[in-house]
Amino acid sequence: MRASLLQVDVNSQEPVAERRERVAALVRDQAGSDLVVLPELWAVGAFAYETFDAEAEAAAGGPTAEAMASAAAEAGVWLHAGSIVERDPDGTLYNTSLVFGPDGALHGTYRKIHRFGFDEGEAVMMGGGQDLVTVQLPDAVMGLAICYDLRFPEMFRRLTDDGATLLILPAGWPARRRGHWSLLGRARAVENQAYVLACCSAGTTGGVEQAGHSQVVDPWGEVLAEAGEGEQVLTVELDPGKVAATRKEFPVLRDRVLGLDLPKRD
Repeated sequence: MRASLLQVDVNSQEPVAERRERVAALVRDQAGSDLVVLPELWAVGAFAYETFDAEAEAAAGGPTAEAMASAAAEAGVWLHAGSIVERDPDGTLYNTSLVFGPDGALHGTYRKIHRFGFDEGEAVMMGGGQDLVTVQLPDAVMGLAICYDLRFPEMFRRLTDDGATLLILPAGWPARRRGHWSLLGRARAVENQAYVLACCSAGTTGGVEQAGHSQVVDPWGEVLAEAGEGEQVLTVELDPGKVAATRKEFPVLRDRVLGLDLPKRD
């Protein structure tokens, strides 16, 4: 399985419509890959809060969804389109991931559960998702998460329990916490014995420099590829059988005790 992570520059000087068109072209250029992954909120910028309301769109039929569906079909790839600012019919905004198939159809959506901001920004502007989401690919199962979710290991363990073998994480992670980004991505891979595909944006959004350094980590925690700080396409060959082989060779997951349905203590 060939996976391509598109580390997109989210410079606020580039109009949203132009970036959408440019990224669609980048996706079309990935014909030959099986899976393409984009960063979190790449169209508007993860910290460009002042644009969220004006640029919010429907998960199906909105301008980003339409552009990404078309690009996925033209390239013949599975496309994890990062995330958009979704406006629900009731008016609530969500940070929502969209997954398109090679047929251009929408095969999965995930609303970000853990909202960042500590009572500011995203945490107060957006609703929180409630559901864990996996998407079946021909040779793997994607578990979906977004950015700040990375800090909550119990979420990834539940995705693993739901069959995930690829943990997909689009992000707009700040450069000042780049060390956490790299470390936590490796940790989630090791503890769940799964591939982690962590795609971060580059550039500066809302005055916040982005971490870049997208990475692909294998089930043993080995970094197969890591981007630099600027816009970059990271392409890696994945072995879908390696997850099962790793879990068989080192069957740590079967020794879990805490987190299972244990009897309550008196």
